[in-house]
Amino acid sequence: MRIELHSHTLLSDGELIPIELARRAVVKGHKALAITDHASLSNLDRLLTEAKRDVPLAKEWGLELLVGVEITHVPAKKLDMVVKEAKKRGAQVIVVHGETVSEPVEPGTNHAAVSNPDVDILAHPGFISLEDVEIAKRNDVALEITSRRAHNQTNGHVARLAQQVGARMVVNTDTHAPNDLIDIDMALSVALAAGLSQAEADRAVGQTPLRILKRARSR
Repeated sequence: MRIELHSHTLLSDGELIPIELARRAVVKGHKALAITDHASLSNLDRLLTEAKRDVPLAKEWGLELLVGVEITHVPAKKLDMVVKEAKKRGAQVIVVHGETVSEPVEPGTNHAAVSNPDVDILAHPGFISLEDVEIAKRNDVALEITSRRAHNQTNGHVARLAQQVGARMVVNTDTHAPNDLIDIDMALSVALAAGLSQAEADRAVGQTPLRILKRARSR
């Protein structure tokens, strides 16, 4: 069963309301789905409050719907404060929008994210440094291997450094549109294409998402 921990709805820049995205995830064989819309101080309360309303509806289909955030384009020096606020307001999964090569993310964002143990996932980290990968390992921040076009250009770089130091990796889609969701076979293909071994791919698609899911349940 698939666990997807990075997705967007029309509460930010996605195309579907949370319950429709949930339904499509069920059809794709998902066990759990985290709604992680783009967030900062301006919209934290709205995102978490509104997405949470569909949680009991998704449960009717056997889907565990998690309410989280992707903290996006926040000044690196203020990231810890926004992470703290997101956790305080009930975010179960905390993703940080990393220094992807396709957007003008402030340098230093990767470092701030992996330095905070309350961050679950650093999304599409771009050309992340070896030092920051080592910090991610120490703080148990998972590095994303993504299926999303443009962001996935640096999957190989992220994978090589993560393999070098033993940092955790997680395969996500960064879903924005209905066809972005993928099944478990495609998720494994994304991992293998990034250069992971079969065992590493199994961990990135199975054990690591499950580990994050268990932590989310305790929040």
